[in-house]
Amino acid sequence: MRKKAIKSIGIRSVVVITGLTIFIAMGWNMYQQDAGKPPKTAATPKKQTNQNKQTTPTYRAAYHFTVPDKWKNDPQRPIYMDGKYHYYYLYNRDYPHKNGTEWRHATSTDLVHWKDEGVAIPKYTTPNGDPWSGSVVIDNNGTAGFGKGALVAIVTQPSADGGKQEQFLWYSTDKGKTFTSYRNKPVMSNPGTKDFRDPKIIRDTQRNQWVMVMAEGTKIGFYKSKNLKDWQFTSGFQTENIGLVECPDLYQMRADDGTYHWILGASANSKPNGGPNTYAYWTGDFNGEGFLPNRSEPEWLDYGFDWYGAVTFEDGNNKDQYSHRYALAWMNNWDYANNTPTLKEGFNGMDSVVRQIQLKRTIDEGYHLVSQPVPALEQFPIATESLGKIQVDGTHKLSISGDAYQLEADISWSTIKNAGLRLRESADGKRHVDVGVSLEGQYSYVNRANTGQPDQSGTYVESKAPFDNHKKNVHLNILVDKTSIEVFVDDGEVAYSSLIFPRLEDQGITLFADGGKAIFNNVVVKHFSR
Repeated sequence: MRKKAIKSIGIRSVVVITGLTIFIAMGWNMYQQDAGKPPKTAATPKKQTNQNKQTTPTYRAAYHFTVPDKWKNDPQRPIYMDGKYHYYYLYNRDYPHKNGTEWRHATSTDLVHWKDEGVAIPKYTTPNGDPWSGSVVIDNNGTAGFGKGALVAIVTQPSADGGKQEQFLWYSTDKGKTFTSYRNKPVMSNPGTKDFRDPKIIRDTQRNQWVMVMAEGTKIGFYKSKNLKDWQFTSGFQTENIGLVECPDLYQMRADDGTYHWILGASANSKPNGGPNTYAYWTGDFNGEGFLPNRSEPEWLDYGFDWYGAVTFEDGNNKDQYSHRYALAWMNNWDYANNTPTLKEGFNGMDSVVRQIQLKRTIDEGYHLVSQPVPALEQFPIATESLGKIQVDGTHKLSISGDAYQLEADISWSTIKNAGLRLRESADGKRHVDVGVSLEGQYSYVNRANTGQPDQSGTYVESKAPFDNHKKNVHLNILVDKTSIEVFVDDGEVAYSSLIFPRLEDQGITLFADGGKAIFNNVVVKHFSR
């Protein structure tokens, strides 16, 4: 992924901030918890009384992955090995005073709780600068010559030869705890382009080869290899009207109608054209050397402002690897990457929850990815509150409140203009985040204009996606955490992920309906430990 820096110190370097006072980071919350022992679910109470309050207020997320300290950005695709998911991400131990990223390592058995494993690829240990994004694979057959089962990572680094973006090989023979540089020369030299980064490798078992996709400006390059060391260019996929592409992705899935399809994805910015700045994808076919899309225009896996650098990966516990995949992304945006209240606690960096994604055929005979929170998240609420049928004409404030929860609701109507929920609402009702559907505007939306949020320009405050105004109902699945909101509309056909910075005391929930009556059914709030 592209990195901004003071005085152009390497595209991957992190912005240096002066004049900040960083306090010691507080507890790691779920990050350090034992992944094997979920808390017991409490009985459903009649009234919620802000369960499990911490003595010291914190902006540290309750159930999202957060960096232990300092800075994180790009996720690297997790791999499954020996009963655990091994996750590497870009980390800067010197933030906010110095630049440079390295690969830090965390493990999980459930994709909710994570154990820190320390730095696996340190920065500035070779002549080629700091390691940026790439991907790691398990070389089961030892094709690279480091032994069967060795881990091989292909990583972008700014080479000693003028700082060009080139691809270097690192390998691990201790199950991913540490990696060794193969050599100081790249295994893929820069072909003469400014942008040449973020290699994503997959095993093409059908053709007995390794395949790599690369971010090359507005193009995605395809390469193949037998040994992970010698790579041959095979084709290029040219994107249109979505700006620079980063962190490409390639995988195969089986749709709900039983047919198999390839998906090509990439993080991209279509904001100049009124589109998202998240994960674009195309469905189509891969022939071993190139990708043939079903349509030229991409679809988007998220319509929010803060779901970038996304990676997808296989379910390690499911032998049927084509039925679904998992996905996660960096919850931030380069337009305001250093604007967060967590800096007062000594850290800046959070990921989305892990999602489960599936491929579905819709009535227009197209194939689309849908996503929902990873099912394992259902195991960890500390209390659940269920409400009956609520008829709303105007507003209805719930007795329930909180700052870390999952809320699901079915909303139906006959004739309305707008309906939804105000979340993280202040006691006086002036501050809140709005989630809902506009039948007049024919869109669903998340609006953070009336609460603290990172975009001080006021430009990126409402995200929206098309919604059929002939529909008479909608299902909302909403994840609220200390500094984030993620919304899944109608079983994940549309998803939004955005940072929010409410005051810690703003925890109210209000239902609303404009221009008619709306029925809120099956409202369930599941609270997470703080």
